[in-house]
Amino acid sequence: MGRKATNTKVQIQNLKDRGMILDYEEVKVKECLLDIGYYRLGFYWNPFEIDDKHNFIEGTKFSDIIKLYYLDVDLRNILTKYINRIEINFRTKLVYYVSNKYKESPTWFDNPTILNRKFVDDLGKFYNPNFIRDNKAIKKHHAKYRNDKYAPAWKTLEFFTFGTILNIYRNVKDEDIKIRISKEFGVLNHNKFNSLMSATVLVRNICAHGDVLFDLRTPRGISVIPDINFNKNDRSSLDACIKVILYFLGKVSENRKKELVEKITTLFEEASKNSTLKKIITENINYKQ
Repeated sequence: MGRKATNTKVQIQNLKDRGMILDYEEVKVKECLLDIGYYRLGFYWNPFEIDDKHNFIEGTKFSDIIKLYYLDVDLRNILTKYINRIEINFRTKLVYYVSNKYKESPTWFDNPTILNRKFVDDLGKFYNPNFIRDNKAIKKHHAKYRNDKYAPAWKTLEFFTFGTILNIYRNVKDEDIKIRISKEFGVLNHNKFNSLMSATVLVRNICAHGDVLFDLRTPRGISVIPDINFNKNDRSSLDACIKVILYFLGKVSENRKKELVEKITTLFEEASKNSTLKKIITENINYKQ
C-alpha cells in the first residue's frame, strides 16, 4: 500500500492498472475492500504477482482472490475446533503426570528442581497481576489464599497458552515424564514429539490470530515418524502440518479424526472446482487426498 493511506477509488484503479480483472460490480469490489481490507487481501493476491511492481499474471480475477480468502477463513475455523481437543488433552496429561510425581510441590512450574531455571526465572512474563486479573479462577484463588504466590498447577496451566504449555513440557527436567507423555501420543522420542507438537502450536497460533494459512511453511522440517506419510516428502507445508494434527487427533479420538478428514476433504473438493484454487491447494498447500 505504500506509506500513504488510499481510498477505495484509488485502490480499485491500482488493481486495474496492475492487470487484475475486476469481475464483480464496482460497488461489490468496494464492499469487499471495506470489509476485508486492501492490505489483508494483498496476502491473497501476492501469489499472482509477477514482478516487483506487483503486476498480476494475465487473467487474474478479483473473484478468485476473494474465494481464496474465504477458503483460508473456512480452513482456519475448521482446524481451530480440532486443535483445541489436542491442546486440552496434552495440557491434561502434563498437569496430571507432573503433579502426581511431585505432590509436595503443587506449584511445580516455579520449582527449579523440576523445571529448568530459565523458565522459572521468566515466569513473571506469564504469571503477573494482569494474568491474575484476567482469569476469574486465578483471581478467586488469590482472593481466598492471599499468601499464595501462585495457584496450583491444575488451576494455573488451564489459563496458559498452548505455546506456554509446550514450553513447560520442554523445560521439565524429568526425562521419564516427557517420554511417558510422548508415548501416550504414540511418539517414542520426546524430541520428535516436541517437533510435531510445535507444528500444531504454529497452526493454532495462525488460526487464533487470523493470519494467512494457505502458504504456511514451517521454519524447520517436521520430524519424521513411521505413522505420518508426508506428501512428496514435504515436511514444511500446510498439508504436512494438517497430517500431524490428524495424527494427534487420532490419538485423542478416532471419531474426531474422521470428522476432520471429512470436513477438509469436502472443503478442498468444493474449492477445487475453481481451477485457480485447485492449483493453490495442490501446489501451495501441497494437499493430496
